[in-house]
Amino acid sequence: MSMSHIKRVGVIGFGAMGKYVVHSLQTHSENLELCLLLNSTPDNDVLTEFNPIKIETDVHDLIQWKPDLVIECAGHSAVIHHVPSLLKAGIDVVIASIGVLADTAINEQLQNSAKDGDARLILVSGAVGGLDALRSAKSAGLNTVEYRGRKPPKAWKGSPAEQEFDLDQIKEPTCIFKGTAAEAAIKFPKNANVTAAVALSGLGFDDTSVELIADPTIEKNIHEVSAIGSFGNLDISLSNNPLPENPRTSWLAALSIEEAVTKQLHSLTF
Repeated sequence: MSMSHIKRVGVIGFGAMGKYVVHSLQTHSENLELCLLLNSTPDNDVLTEFNPIKIETDVHDLIQWKPDLVIECAGHSAVIHHVPSLLKAGIDVVIASIGVLADTAINEQLQNSAKDGDARLILVSGAVGGLDALRSAKSAGLNTVEYRGRKPPKAWKGSPAEQEFDLDQIKEPTCIFKGTAAEAAIKFPKNANVTAAVALSGLGFDDTSVELIADPTIEKNIHEVSAIGSFGNLDISLSNNPLPENPRTSWLAALSIEEAVTKQLHSLTF
């Protein structure tokens, strides 16, 4: 099937990232039908700035609509509850919440569902670039991979850090988490999906070291990756502006979804 034949796209979630993706699709793709999968039907004023969009609240109704592609922008729970059914139905799915793959049982379920439906589970790189170099280095052998994420204290609100620290009173860079990528991806699902991207590109979830920092001296979200291996040393650093509507999410993470979807829409084959 040619990806140029994609006419129907489903989007799971309509938060800051979901709205960004929908706006991008409606702006750059003509004659594309969109359907939102939401927990409940939103008020009409929420949709006023967008072209007419179909709304469903049950994944089976979305499947009956027969989308050519579905994009997940709603968090780990949405992946767990909706994506396996979509994959089994033969529908390709782009997922933003790749931190869910830290759970080996869920990871296996998604892979099996994709195999059963002859569908693709498409992962996005998120807020970190340069991971192609890390994947290349992996083939020669990696000794260590470390990720450090630094965000303003307000960006950690709504995460477990809010219960463990008085984020409004942090006056100097403070480590709010130190552990493995597996632990970070599960404990900070809304903030640390990027750790999953690093882990999947390198040594895996259990052997990737992660440090998360609340830093009142910065306004951007800073992502740093360091790796040592047979190839030599690798250091990646990005300073990302947060998504205007959601300081917990790097703008580049939303752009990575946009790029992945654009690639699916305009590639010739798959």
